[in-house]
Amino acid sequence: MTDKIMKFLAYDGKVSVICANTTQMVEEARKTHDLSPVATAALGRVITMASIMGVEMKNSHDRLTLQIKGNGPLGMMVAVANNFPKVKAFVTDPHVDLPLNDIGKLDVGNAVGTEGYINVIKDIGMKEPYIGISPLVSGEIAEDFANYFMNSEQRESAVALGVLVDKNGVKSSGGYLIQLMPGSTEEEISKIEQSIFKAGAISKMLDQELSLEEIAKRITGDENIKKMEEDITPIYECDCSKEHMAEGLLTIGKDELQDIIEKEGKAELVCHFCNKKYNFTKQELESLLEDAD
Repeated sequence: MTDKIMKFLAYDGKVSVICANTTQMVEEARKTHDLSPVATAALGRVITMASIMGVEMKNSHDRLTLQIKGNGPLGMMVAVANNFPKVKAFVTDPHVDLPLNDIGKLDVGNAVGTEGYINVIKDIGMKEPYIGISPLVSGEIAEDFANYFMNSEQRESAVALGVLVDKNGVKSSGGYLIQLMPGSTEEEISKIEQSIFKAGAISKMLDQELSLEEIAKRITGDENIKKMEEDITPIYECDCSKEHMAEGLLTIGKDELQDIIEKEGKAELVCHFCNKKYNFTKQELESLLEDAD
């Protein structure tokens, strides 16, 4: 099953639903960063959330950045998405290894940490980007984002994110975001809550090869759910280039650049998001220094 995102409306347009299968994206990230199982589960959830939130942006030049910094051993996790959505991500320590938690699952909560924050930056072409900050509540990520939507965007939401990992890599990964529109009734909210509880984990439903439409019906309890958009294929891909890296080098300042030229005579930059290496010769660094004038 290829990666896919679908948008739906339930209960006659009173409930918005976005469902995502991100299995291949998360496997790509696992291989790129040589992620441990618990780092795969954690970063995979953030990548999934970035792709779901990415499709809500209107224009191709819009850019979403999610930063999660907890007090756990993973350190900082960052995912960047546009509205296609094309996503890239990294984690400070990709090799964290923790024992399974009390219920025999990967201990994402302790790997991320329960103290810290979510930082959401939406660069949508305004003078200043929108920045929303929300404290972590559990480190499990889905719960933390539900809390973010409520506190920072005043949107009542149900969020599920899951990654199923075995010895060969990512078996399934995905998520959903349910948001209530004006006019939704207590009865409908109650039906959704019961349906979510009954449906179980998103990663299990995907592993059972349920379609995103079947999942949307299960989690809302609405058999007459309406498809809004279905041809969305998220991809995990870095957009780094030597030009971007050169721009990054210029930001360190002319004195620092001059220092590198004199002491090292060359520079090697590594992209955080894909680990690609970019080498700059002394001549290239000198040329950059001239351009900076």
